Amino acid sequence: MPEETTPPAAPPATPPAGPALGGPVVRALGAGCLGCGGLVLVAVLALVGVLLWNASDGTDLPRVAPREMADRAVRNSQEAYDVMGFTRALQPGEEPGEGGAGTRNTLGAQYCYDGGPLGLEDRTVDGAYGMYHEWALDQVPAGRAVPGLRRLRRRLREDGWDVSSYREGGSGEDWSLFVRRDGGERMSFTWSPRRRYFTGGATVPCAYDPGWTAGAGGFWSPDSAAGSVTPPVLAPGRL
Repeated sequence: MPEETTPPAAPPATPPAGPALGGPVVRALGAGCLGCGGLVLVAVLALVGVLLWNASDGTDLPRVAPREMADRAVRNSQEAYDVMGFTRALQPGEEPGEGGAGTRNTLGAQYCYDGGPLGLEDRTVDGAYGMYHEWALDQVPAGRAVPGLRRLRRRLREDGWDVSSYREGGSGEDWSLFVRRDGGERMSFTWSPRRRYFTGGATVPCAYDPGWTAGAGGFWSPDSAAGSVTPPVLAPGRL
């Protein structure tokens, strides 16, 4: 019987060669990463630009006398008053009514805010004020308020105002209308069926008080701007 011999082992298989470092695949991946980095950089720069632009809006304000801004706010209120069809004359100030729901015709001013270098802060702007006008009527029945608000909504749209919110509350819930216009003007109106109480308000953009001087020191309050003006009588047919 011939002697059994073990056949020699086969040499190990050589793995298939992959792409060499620095080959076309690696170069393509590298170029893709550079492209992604470029896009990210562009996006970051664009975001910073938007933030800086918005931040500058907080302090880039005109210098306008409080009387002029008050007249602007009252004029918007007067137009709405006429469209609503109210016939009473509202004297300046406040008059108490039943349950505290009396008449009102007043001017006020609020702080203006700056977003800081990147638009991420919330700080007041010294010397700047935002004028607003508030008015209110008691004893307003549904027959006056409901068609008046619907008519006012249509008219304001025709005049270029954007309706931010409009709600018909039925017989028990409050009715409301909020509008805004390019340039920072806003108005709001609310009617309570249960109290038969109608309120309106008009806000105009911020401005610097010409009587204020930068670096003069002391505490600044927008009340100093509002305190120098008084609203006129709000009555039908004043425009």
